[in-house]
Amino acid sequence: MTFGGGFAMLCRGGFAVQTWILIDYWNFSLEWRRRGYGDADWKRIPQEFAAATQHILTAQGLTSPVALQETRVYSSYEPGRDDSHKHWLSSFLDRQPGVQVSIAERRWRQKAIHCRSCNTSTPTCPNCNELLGRAVEKTVDSQIVTDLMGLAWDGAYDLAILVTSDKDFIPAVEAVQRRGKKVVNATWKGLGIELSTKCWAQFEVDALVKHIQR
Repeated sequence: MTFGGGFAMLCRGGFAVQTWILIDYWNFSLEWRRRGYGDADWKRIPQEFAAATQHILTAQGLTSPVALQETRVYSSYEPGRDDSHKHWLSSFLDRQPGVQVSIAERRWRQKAIHCRSCNTSTPTCPNCNELLGRAVEKTVDSQIVTDLMGLAWDGAYDLAILVTSDKDFIPAVEAVQRRGKKVVNATWKGLGIELSTKCWAQFEVDALVKHIQR
């Protein structure tokens, strides 16, 4: 782990490390559920993630405090199916102190399923004859990249905690770290190795579960 001149001087000078948290909601939540952790306490997640980052700094002999500025959560919903999720995002999560939620709509698109064995495609379900397709959204990842890079260029943070295991964010992480910012990856045990190794540091969410469960 290397610090980089500007960041090292900031930390060793005792100045607060301005920190933002960017959370890829579905990437985080689907893995949380898959591992059977029950309900997450979203009121506690930002502070626990900031504390984990503080521990990383302290372990390297850097005593500067982590100053959490804002947590941004990026999610999506499918109208008619995920309306309750949208309501929770806007009426609960977005109203928490220091939390801002970005909500994107997923649009259903017809898509035939192709069989590689018989080399044929079917546009309808063989069971009920309904059209096949899936809900698609591309804006969540784009918004995270835009904020990760835009906030870095604006000098809004010294350190970003990126909560995802998606390796598609590697180019953006490399770009902001070349600019002298640092990215800490909140990931899962056994997942996201490609991304976490490109980040300045990482911690595993699994180790914090008992602190952020309801």
